[in-house]
Amino acid sequence: MTAHQKDLQANVTPELLVQRARDMVPYLKEAAFRHEEERVIAKETVAMMQEAGFFRVLQPKRWGGFEMHPQVFFDVQQALAEGCMSTAWIYGVIAVHNWQIALFDLKAQEDVWKDDTSVLIASSYMPVGKVEPVEGGFKFSGRWAFSSGIDHCEWVFLGGVVPPTKDNPNPDYRTFLVPRSDFKVLDTWHTFGLKGTGSNDVVVEGCFVPEYRTHSSLDGFRGTNPGIDSKTIPLYKIPFGQLFPRAVSGSTIGATQGAINAYREVAAKRVGTNTGAKTAEDPHAQMAVARAQALVDSLKLRLRTIFDELMTDARAGRATDMTKRIQFRFESANVPEQCLAEVLEMQKMVGGRGIFTNSPLQRFALDILAGRSHVANNPYQFGRNYGGVQLGLESTDFFL
Repeated sequence: MTAHQKDLQANVTPELLVQRARDMVPYLKEAAFRHEEERVIAKETVAMMQEAGFFRVLQPKRWGGFEMHPQVFFDVQQALAEGCMSTAWIYGVIAVHNWQIALFDLKAQEDVWKDDTSVLIASSYMPVGKVEPVEGGFKFSGRWAFSSGIDHCEWVFLGGVVPPTKDNPNPDYRTFLVPRSDFKVLDTWHTFGLKGTGSNDVVVEGCFVPEYRTHSSLDGFRGTNPGIDSKTIPLYKIPFGQLFPRAVSGSTIGATQGAINAYREVAAKRVGTNTGAKTAEDPHAQMAVARAQALVDSLKLRLRTIFDELMTDARAGRATDMTKRIQFRFESANVPEQCLAEVLEMQKMVGGRGIFTNSPLQRFALDILAGRSHVANNPYQFGRNYGGVQLGLESTDFFL
């Protein structure tokens, strides 16, 4: 670790990081238009986040990271989302990878960070990779969609299933760590929302992935990860299935606050063209913003409570109760659904002005709707499982 990295670790506080994120909001509100047009987050935006230290929040200290409470990560993400949800989305996805790599063998961590601890990792966990066991590892091929922020990353986590063997008769879903030299990016990202995330396709054609550069989902579920820090540091004992889904639902909370802020700016001054009535005096308009703000505040409080509990269990060296993990998983998936409902109510209240593409409110609505489309944000799938368990059925979800 360099002297500069040690200085960063010694002087950066959670409060400072969150304030830096808040300070970026005015810039992000303007940059959001560019991000949409170019379908990628600007390099200077990512450089600002790098300089602020945001990507190091969950990164191991041995690699210049801060190893902070997950709540700091979420507070930063939500602040960024008030300005641009696309920026907050790629931050959430990429920064959580700096946590996940701690679950891998130390040799994999060295491959990524031995020369530069600021290197970033993208992902697409879709289990579509073609996996062929070979000596020392696997021959790996495939095409994956939805790799958010891939243009800013030198490595990528990709999903694949190791076929059953005599010793292991069950399919083994794994994450494969692949360097940029072994993958291509295809420009496919043309969407109605989260336009700036640049979530393009990734193609791998028969590369070799060493065994140590793979991570089994069962290890993530059981807490038997090979990473040395995952055995000793509470932060890395949190189940993968509890942290990653929150990385793709958390930005919708901040985006809802951004939508509230945009709504207040418009609705406080708006007068109906035909009626001459003030929107601020409309009880429905009043109720829309009241409900939205109450939701944001309650979701933030619930998120803090959940991760305090997960960290308490991790510090005590005990596994979090499985029924609670199932409940937390559903609650995470339900966040975008709740946020979308309240933002759409505000969208209705601003009239024709709100349908123009330069309206921040419509951008927040479409971005949240796009985020709701992520497989991890489907509340029906995880709600049915939680409800079934409450009624005595076995859980059908092992990504917990």
